[in-house]
Amino acid sequence: MTVLVLTSEVDVTADMVVMHLNASGVPVVRLDPADLTGGVALSGEYVHGAFRGHLSTAGRLVSLSGLRSIWMRRPGTPATRGPQPSAWLTEESSQALYGMLRGVEVRWMNHPDAAGRARHKPWQLRLAQRSGLPVPATLITTFPQAAREFAERFPDLVVKPVSGAHPQDPPRAVPTSRVEPNADFSAVAFGPTLLQRRIVKRADIRLTVVGDQLLAARKEIAPDAAPDEVDVRFAASVRPWSPAEVPPRVAEAVLVYLREAELAYGAFDFAEDRDGTWWFLECNQSGQFGFVEVDTGQPIARTIAEWLGRPAGRHDMINGRGSKAA
Repeated sequence: MTVLVLTSEVDVTADMVVMHLNASGVPVVRLDPADLTGGVALSGEYVHGAFRGHLSTAGRLVSLSGLRSIWMRRPGTPATRGPQPSAWLTEESSQALYGMLRGVEVRWMNHPDAAGRARHKPWQLRLAQRSGLPVPATLITTFPQAAREFAERFPDLVVKPVSGAHPQDPPRAVPTSRVEPNADFSAVAFGPTLLQRRIVKRADIRLTVVGDQLLAARKEIAPDAAPDEVDVRFAASVRPWSPAEVPPRVAEAVLVYLREAELAYGAFDFAEDRDGTWWFLECNQSGQFGFVEVDTGQPIARTIAEWLGRPAGRHDMINGRGSKAA
């Protein structure tokens, strides 16, 4: 039984997991849907009520019925590197590939339907609150007056993108930024803006969850850190991440979140305030973990490989997703 890894051509994070799968003797096939009709081919046959499907890449042929799990890491847009790319070909290729894969009884990390839904920040915030996680006061609006009134109630705010990425090729991360006092919110009318109460934090938390395995890392804020340094990805601090214990209530709420979201993997970001409360910021359903593993030594890649590589049982199958399995 083979593990199928769907990811982009260059993905060091995926390389770490593939290395563990190879070392444990689990067959693995890695491909990028962007190479469809070029270096990747597919075929599916429906005859007399039976389905036979195959994928081909780099000279290897894999039967869809022989898959044990699918890791949907960060796949490219289907057929965009094909000989004659077009929007029509992308749609056709996407329908063919993911339509076939959705029909296979296999465990996903994460199922494309669940992963697509989980990207939406407003949905995340609501689910986090329902799951029992503290959520900072947040406003998403295109009404300048609503933004002004929100700023009056919460004078210390940050602004962040709703989607998380700048529309360029390749996508570029957009930092969370502190809102200046007496800011002019008139530009809010030109695009949805996410404003959030700034948490005065003493540490950043990255909690990586694989099935029911929780691996938390903590990075302390330097005492002399500038208050405008609100985004850990762009902060000047060189302090390393260190392993952290997960408070029991947070652990329980996070597992509820993943179960309700039908996700097998999630990278949670929290801000730890001066009282030790972990405030939910977001959950990335395909978030990076290599930087945490390098600093902390936590076996995140190995844990993912073990989840992907274990034999599938009927208890793992939930509408073909396998997302709620531990």
